[in-house]
Amino acid sequence: MEVKDAIIKRKSIRKYKDLEIPKDLINEILDAARLSPSAYNAQPWKFKIINDKNVIKKLKKNNVFKNEFVYTAPLIIVCCGDTTCYPERAKENFELKDLSLIDVTIACQSLILRATDLGLGTCYVGLIDRNKLKKILNISKNYIISYVITVGYPDLSEELGITTRKKLNDIIL
Repeated sequence: MEVKDAIIKRKSIRKYKDLEIPKDLINEILDAARLSPSAYNAQPWKFKIINDKNVIKKLKKNNVFKNEFVYTAPLIIVCCGDTTCYPERAKENFELKDLSLIDVTIACQSLILRATDLGLGTCYVGLIDRNKLKKILNISKNYIISYVITVGYPDLSEELGITTRKKLNDIIL
């Protein structure tokens, strides 16, 4: 698939088939993230893979996610940023939390486009109780959880509808 085709085809998927994602595909999408650019080449991204149904049940029991569909995804990727990996001079020009969020988001867009290319559906999810998530998954306090990405084979019974986008002239200043 061409990159432009993946960009056009990508949709936020909220209904997945109950099929496990093979480890080689998980590694493929994480590798796409790994290859992404970052400020100061800091590569601040850290990913926690959740594909254990018992862990997902524990997250649901603790009401970590506001969106119910998250608990039905066969794979949840917790996307974190490590602000300590930037050089000291980065603090002169940036808030490291903001810089980390930007870098993690760039990496995650690569991850999502590669997932689309591999026939997987994804959705960014930001409605999270981050403190509970960190505690349950034993994620270091040093890491900032930007969001999670759900991943799975799209359930084709889901009605995707047409996503409208602004015209090119509407986004150019």
